Amino acid sequence: MFIIYDLIFLVISIVYLPIYLLRGKFHRGFWARLGVLPKGLALDQPIWIHAVSVGETQAVKVLIEELRKAYPAKKFVISTVTATGNKIAKTIARDGDLVTYLPLDFSFIIRNVINKVRPKVFILAETEIWPNLISCLYKKNIPILVVNGRISDRSLGGYRLVRFLAKPILNKVNFFCLQTERDAERLRSLGVAPDKIKVTGNMKFDITVDTEKDYAAYKLKLGLLPGEKLFVAGSTHPQEEEIILGAYQELCLTYPELKLLIAPRHPERAKGIENLVSSAGFRPVLASQLPLAACNCIARPVFILDSIGELLNYYAIAEVIFIGGSLAKTGGHNILEPVAFGKPVLFGPYMFNFKDIAGLFLNHQAAISVQDQAGLEQAVKDLLSGSSLGRELSRRAKELLESNRGSSRRNLEVIKRLLP
Repeated sequence: MFIIYDLIFLVISIVYLPIYLLRGKFHRGFWARLGVLPKGLALDQPIWIHAVSVGETQAVKVLIEELRKAYPAKKFVISTVTATGNKIAKTIARDGDLVTYLPLDFSFIIRNVINKVRPKVFILAETEIWPNLISCLYKKNIPILVVNGRISDRSLGGYRLVRFLAKPILNKVNFFCLQTERDAERLRSLGVAPDKIKVTGNMKFDITVDTEKDYAAYKLKLGLLPGEKLFVAGSTHPQEEEIILGAYQELCLTYPELKLLIAPRHPERAKGIENLVSSAGFRPVLASQLPLAACNCIARPVFILDSIGELLNYYAIAEVIFIGGSLAKTGGHNILEPVAFGKPVLFGPYMFNFKDIAGLFLNHQAAISVQDQAGLEQAVKDLLSGSSLGRELSRRAKELLESNRGSSRRNLEVIKRLLP
């Protein structure tokens, strides 16, 4: 089984290698993916948590805090696949913890890493299944737990195609803590034993933001004057910036005091966005190049956030927030961060990666879905019009957020059963 899977994974890796090179995915952390870890590790059977990217890493933050309280002597290994997720993980880790990249799923690499790390338990955020990793952990009697699990439409189709292979791998997981009953039903349909499944909710609702912090420095940094308002487009993808800039051109005619900040999902795209901003007749201003007190005499600025880890600071001072990845067919991003700040939230029609959350907020009239540039422009106008729409959206959204909290603690209770 290991040999067959290694061969399949090798073929896929060779095919994907040129794409990997073109996208610039090779970085210092790639050595960790090959199983190269720091020398002299002394982790003493840590708790290993794997979170693929930014969203999953942010989702496990509260769970890690709860685990630290329950197991104060334990160190943590936090692994990711993406560099952006790795940077977020470093803000969560403490002295003695290891932040690394998930090793490539070759059996010989996996065995080497597990022998070095010697985890007491392996916790997998959401449902990213790596056959060799799970099988090696299972053979060594290391408990495996999935938290915040979900089975997307795409994943379900893939698992069904190889159900005869997926079923034995999935059943090596000790327990699944899932987001919704639909996810639980899908997992049961794949042959997972019902007594290994529990719906504990979505940990993304447990997000915490610092509402007591003074964010005035960020207004100062952008040079926002009294009466000026900020429109933030967060986690945007290619093709969306043109739509946002088109809407902003029209909005400026009615609301000349409105400023725009674009935060691309991948900050390395900032240079290309600068060209789009210039073509639209605005002056691009990179946030990283702004002094502490920005010159407020810049004519027609559009700010571009070209760094990781600062987006929440700009959500905190925004008047209106659009969540990207939703006008382009990439599946959307997490709306709960701006909601936690009490901000009205807009998103496009393609929220399939956050279908349950988006549907919940739309059903309770706690967010607005826009279909295109005209819809985006009109929705922002409605929110800036001085009516109670924005306040009501924010109030209903905050109530939904509060009523759906608690998943992290429910997951902790399951972990305690596996890790006395």
